Amino acid sequence: MSIDESGHATGTMSRRERLRVETSREITTIALRQLAEGGPGAISLRGIAREMGMTARAIYSYFPTRDDLITALMSGIAASLSQTLETATNAVPATDPGGRLLAWGQALRQWALAHPESFRLFYGHPIPGYRPPPGGPVDQTARRVCRELTRLVAVAWPRARHLQPDDTSWSDLHPDYVAKIQEDLPDVPPAAAALALRVWGRMHGLVALEIDGHIHPVAGNPAALHHAEMLDLVRSLNLA
Repeated sequence: MSIDESGHATGTMSRRERLRVETSREITTIALRQLAEGGPGAISLRGIAREMGMTARAIYSYFPTRDDLITALMSGIAASLSQTLETATNAVPATDPGGRLLAWGQALRQWALAHPESFRLFYGHPIPGYRPPPGGPVDQTARRVCRELTRLVAVAWPRARHLQPDDTSWSDLHPDYVAKIQEDLPDVPPAAAALALRVWGRMHGLVALEIDGHIHPVAGNPAALHHAEMLDLVRSLNLA
């Protein structure tokens, strides 16, 4: 028996293994509810144990520390997000770079609306006392998402470049970001890498405002507002 990247079991399992997988899933489900109801600081192994009728010792056999539980949550969230974005993008022909970017932006919003607590956990709501492991699921997925979005922008670059600033150099970008781009996508010029960051900012920013409740008081149709922003983004890259 093995566990795939989304936390689901694969292959043949014994009854004990099935029970362990089911219990682990229940623990993470309750942890996500704690997050939704009380914010990042509300995640508590002891609270989960009480709700499930388990002893603290028993629950620690699944997740020895709260950080282990949070990292497991992050891993499942990361797999769900990256798979959703890539599936949506790959459904559009490679000959339609504007359509692929539009699909990416729409998939990000739909995923965030379906998993608001996961979006908040993954993007920018620090959990008090939690230190993610270096190279863990957050870092890996952030790099994967960055790489795939930068690749989409790089495909669009020949048509978009004359509309973009032409004085960007690698020194204008953070060294860590530069190192990752040069390793993953060595043919991407610095101006295209900078453009990918701006594209990400536009895609992510409006979604974050909506998830945090700032859009509904001023927009009667958030979906239409987001779609218009994504169309304007595509047009700004000379892809429509």
